[in-house]
Amino acid sequence: MQNLLLIVATSLLFVVPSQAAAKKDAGPNFLVILCDDLGWGDVGFNGNKIIRTPHLDKLAKQGFRLTDCYSAAPVCSPSRVGLLTGRTPSRVGVYDWIPGNHPMHMSTDEITIATLLKQGGYDTGLFGKWHCNGKFNSDAQPQPDDHGFNYWFATQNNASPTHANPRNFVRNGKSVGRLNGFSCQLVADEAIDWMANKRDKSKPFFSFVCFHEPHEPCASPADMIKYYENKGATKRGEAIYYANVENMDAAVGKLIKALDDQGLADNTLVFFTSDNGPETLNRYGNAWRSHGTAGPLRGMKLWLYEGGIRVPGILRFPGRTAAGKDVSEPVCSVDLLPTFCELAGVEAPSDRALDGASFTSIFQGKPVKRQSPLYWHYFRAFEQPKTAMRIGDYMILGHWDGPNLGPGGSVRRGDQKHIKTCKLTNFELYNLREDLGEQKNLAKLEPDRLKKYAAMLTKKYEAVQKEGRIWETVDKPKK
Repeated sequence: MQNLLLIVATSLLFVVPSQAAAKKDAGPNFLVILCDDLGWGDVGFNGNKIIRTPHLDKLAKQGFRLTDCYSAAPVCSPSRVGLLTGRTPSRVGVYDWIPGNHPMHMSTDEITIATLLKQGGYDTGLFGKWHCNGKFNSDAQPQPDDHGFNYWFATQNNASPTHANPRNFVRNGKSVGRLNGFSCQLVADEAIDWMANKRDKSKPFFSFVCFHEPHEPCASPADMIKYYENKGATKRGEAIYYANVENMDAAVGKLIKALDDQGLADNTLVFFTSDNGPETLNRYGNAWRSHGTAGPLRGMKLWLYEGGIRVPGILRFPGRTAAGKDVSEPVCSVDLLPTFCELAGVEAPSDRALDGASFTSIFQGKPVKRQSPLYWHYFRAFEQPKTAMRIGDYMILGHWDGPNLGPGGSVRRGDQKHIKTCKLTNFELYNLREDLGEQKNLAKLEPDRLKKYAAMLTKKYEAVQKEGRIWETVDKPKK
């Protein structure tokens, strides 16, 4: 008996240190907070003097304010797909926003951050707006759990009928019916409850929190609306929009407090951003509350100028990000997948083109090492440019020889012919460090640079164009 006890005790000496080492070597937690249609200039930490965003301003002071933070696209569904896959969304075949029941979706062939982290020992949760398929909560297309999320509480697109008391949320495949409260608070509460009570606490986690705010149709707390009315917000819908952003800020504050209360803050990378620039006022019937601003940037949502793709950005990772530092190195949501893989010790996919790059070098104040410059494409963009590439301080934008289809139509019959065959023609060139508002086109003043950069943009455009998926049920070939 004594020999048996000795053997057991000796065994424990080896087992316990091994378990402790495994826990110590576990990767950091990741919390990504994604807003919907939040403009670069809508937040206090980027200079807004009207809208109150105290929690975001505090978060920015605790880590990096990413002055040159970009979304993967100037419109919602492609932006989300780009973030999750690390690939420019036109490669994936998600060319525009996805209406309900549309065949376009993020296919099971794509590999997401959630899938990679789940395979690497993480627990994963999605909370809020999904918008990566048209047939939501249906076996006809892959759902959040097919793309690596163990737990999901989501809607296909916007909170319906508004942000107040939504009735279209689905939790793990089951409709939850009408809920009481505002969408951002409901989403934050669900994410907090998952972190505290439902996730596997033996594992690190990836929490993807996708607020519907401030996308239309906005609805906001009465006391917040009253505050802005008293401060002079007199235009139709103006106070509602400002209050909508403030309510989202309060939900962010609740999330960050939960990290602190649960003792998770020190080992959690928090990344806050938006899916694209602010919506244009009165662009469609329900957009009368869209009073967002891109600040000094040219354009808004659906544009390939800076206002459509440069978005608010905060990165807080205690011990790695210096408090209160402005970082001007360009980073993009497509960079999250390779960054998280590096930090988690998970191998990124090597069998496909990735358009993002790990940005861990910015922790040491060094530039991001990219195989290819940051790139964007949107075939229905406002104005002429349909594709863009940032090379150092310069942004080059390319026009195409196809029709100017106009924004908002998603992918319709016949569109894919243009997407797959149109060629780039003339180009625009801007120095963003000297001309943030993109007012001085340098195409004629710097012809050698234009020629070189146009060749780079064209090469990338043609490679992505060739790879992009065709949705046969949208564009059936003529017999």
